[in-house]
Amino acid sequence: MKTMKPSDFDSIAAYMNAVGEAARRAAAEVARADTAAKNLALTTMAAAIRRQAAELLAANAQDVEAARNKQLDAAFIDRLTLKPSTIEAMAEGLTQMVALPDPVGVITEMASRPSGIKVGKMHVPLGVIGIVYEARPNVTADAAGLCLKAGNAVILRGGSEALRSNQAIAACVHEGLRAAGLPETMVQIVATSDREAVGHLICDEAHVDVIVPRGGKSLIERIAREAKVPVIKHLDGVCHVYIDADADPEKAIRIADNAKTQRYAPCNTMETLLAHRAIAETILPPLCKIYLDKGVELRGCERARAVIPAMREATEEDWRTEYMAPILSIRVVDSLDQAIEHIARYGSQHTDAIVTENYTAAMRFLREVDSSSVMVNASTRFADGFEFGLGAEIGISTNKLHARGPVGLEGLTTQKWIVLGSGQIRT
Repeated sequence: MKTMKPSDFDSIAAYMNAVGEAARRAAAEVARADTAAKNLALTTMAAAIRRQAAELLAANAQDVEAARNKQLDAAFIDRLTLKPSTIEAMAEGLTQMVALPDPVGVITEMASRPSGIKVGKMHVPLGVIGIVYEARPNVTADAAGLCLKAGNAVILRGGSEALRSNQAIAACVHEGLRAAGLPETMVQIVATSDREAVGHLICDEAHVDVIVPRGGKSLIERIAREAKVPVIKHLDGVCHVYIDADADPEKAIRIADNAKTQRYAPCNTMETLLAHRAIAETILPPLCKIYLDKGVELRGCERARAVIPAMREATEEDWRTEYMAPILSIRVVDSLDQAIEHIARYGSQHTDAIVTENYTAAMRFLREVDSSSVMVNASTRFADGFEFGLGAEIGISTNKLHARGPVGLEGLTTQKWIVLGSGQIRT
């Protein structure tokens, strides 16, 4: 297959239109593919990624070096960097997708009506999915695999900083598609860093069914503002851990440490710790020593600073900030109600957790915290598709319609009503 290049066309608009048309044709073919073909493609992709690990790391090293030369920040470089463990996770994610049930064609909620007809719903692919992402090369493999298993075509527009990495991963993906006799245009990488290409992609209602942005807040805000195609998104990851009065201290310290320091850049990292006043003096000294020893800057309310004087004073803006850095805001609250009110006011409806041994408090937190993922006695870092058993994820959604939380296979399908009859007519 000859890869389309922007230089083959008179304009970016003409190039993007051709990419869209190719994706629409591929989507029709992939939607008809059986499970065996899709699983063969996924298995081959995973094997190619493992076999080409050295080449992927070499391509990524060039991208990382270029990013450092541009003096891009540490969080960006962290997201850009591939490691042997990251490459294995990509391959494992594809392998897990093979084991997952194929959602396409699944019929649910079938019920007989008084007229004699049977009415139900069938899962069907969304069609063509456009993904705009920045410094996460692993998105290339995750998106390709998930879109394939759910019967969709995908147009990937990655950031210029990850171009070598994305192209190397895409070569492994195309190897899998060829092995299964599926069109390589099922997965296309936009071969230009021109921002005009993004404008065409997010407004291409004729060829694209859904847009998924993966990147910084400014990128997602732009896409949400300008897109004519529906968008699956989240803007911020202002995630909380609330340590309840009835928390197990050892468990609370372990969870709150992991939620903040396991990695600083991901959107499911805790940014604000809430501690009940009844346990604050017990839990904050050992926990904050861990944070300070790891170089985490602490910003607290007046009561938190009374316990840990080394904290800086937290501002109103701190409570609503996604740091993506070794910085943590800490507030002492009077009650579960106040914790829930804080999360409602300052949170981003992404991921929030409670640590408690009180069943009633745990159930209230689950019911009343309006976030896409709500947890009891577990680190917020579990809020992703791989850990949720989705194989991988296309992204996190804080939307309330269609898909919410980590978006896996089911989130990449829609449903249509089906009716089975035996000659009935309406009278």
